[in-house]
Amino acid sequence: MPQLDTSTWFVTILSMLLTLYIIMQLKVSKHTYYQNPEPTITKTPQHTTPWSTKWTKIYSPLSLPL
Repeated sequence: MPQLDTSTWFVTILSMLLTLYIIMQLKVSKHTYYQNPEPTITKTPQHTTPWSTKWTKIYSPLSLPL
């Protein structure tokens, strides 16, 4: 059975990592960012429901008289 030649693996892996790094740098450099992002103010709407102003009691079935 022939022996696996691993002498070129280091160069192959190193060139692959270098290529991936260059590709990622090119992708990031082409990305456009906002110059000065401003926060947007969001207002939560107030819902008027009939039960929001009244106090209600929830009766548990176990607390009711028999």
